[in-house]
Amino acid sequence: MCMRKKWSRILQQSFLVVGITAAAFVVSVLIQTVVRNVGLVSMIYILAAFLCAVFTDGYIYGVAASLMDMLIVNWAFTYPQFAFNFTISDNLFSALCMLTVCIITSMLTTKLKRQKELETENEMERTRANLLRAVSHDLRTPLTSIYGSCSAVRENYDDLTREQKLQLMDQATEDAQWLIQMVENLLTVTRMHMDAHAQIQKAPILLEELVASVLSKFRAHHPDVNVSLEVPSDMVFIPMDAMLISQVLNNLLENAVQHAAGMTQICLRVRVRENDVVFAVEDDGCGLPSDAIRHLFSDFGRTKAQADGGKRGMGIGLSVCASIVKAHGGSITGENKPAGGCLFRFTLPLEENANEQ
Repeated sequence: MCMRKKWSRILQQSFLVVGITAAAFVVSVLIQTVVRNVGLVSMIYILAAFLCAVFTDGYIYGVAASLMDMLIVNWAFTYPQFAFNFTISDNLFSALCMLTVCIITSMLTTKLKRQKELETENEMERTRANLLRAVSHDLRTPLTSIYGSCSAVRENYDDLTREQKLQLMDQATEDAQWLIQMVENLLTVTRMHMDAHAQIQKAPILLEELVASVLSKFRAHHPDVNVSLEVPSDMVFIPMDAMLISQVLNNLLENAVQHAAGMTQICLRVRVRENDVVFAVEDDGCGLPSDAIRHLFSDFGRTKAQADGGKRGMGIGLSVCASIVKAHGGSITGENKPAGGCLFRFTLPLEENANEQ
């Protein structure tokens, strides 16, 4: 499979070089017919070699295009036409200048590409480091709690009442569930951030089914949390990766439970506009610290903010939400409501045929 992709890439870039060179030949013939200026023809072919170097990998294609362009100019557009002649000083000097400029251009563009690749690799390393720093405390805390609860039951089994044992096991279960959600978030954010070419596999999903599935899972874990729902009465199909968008909604709902101290109700609203769909998750809790709102969806090292009653940092979950929504072509925001509580909104684009399924 890798070899097939390699040969496919080689053929694709070879056809690209041939196509650019052919286009340059057509333009040069038109210029030669109208103004008969070889200097303009040379500039056209220098531009063609530059484009070949920009849109292909490595030195080979750019240098090959430079050589091919030099030969074409000498053969078709300099005296004597339709014959190679490097004995004439003007032809020889023009050919050498053109070849030199084209090769230097190829080298510079290739160097810029490699520099960009190095910057991408460095950014990936910074992402890994930030990710490790961001989760180290969040993973340690629930693991310590689970260990403590299990150890307390094991070492004091005969001295604890049934209610005390159940309370300790419920605490361990809650922390374990949170760890499962954290692992899911880590897997997703790693894939979204590390693989720049990750493709979202979209399919038209019925809004009602998506929301019902998310709320069913959420209420199974939080039966005592009151969630109100406002969705359009019409059938709406949205192009998305259902699993990833479900993760976004679940993260936002879980954030309200974990961080909104004093919260009594969560509201999930969905509104369809002309070109997109707006999802809103809001609560009536304590709200976000004012200095944290600006960096809610930025890198892991700066999204450790938590609301006044927060049990754990919310940076990973919100970073996951931002990555998924961005990959879908949407946007996400978070803010405090004037009457108190948080409001998170994200949009997903509607394709023209999304409602025709």
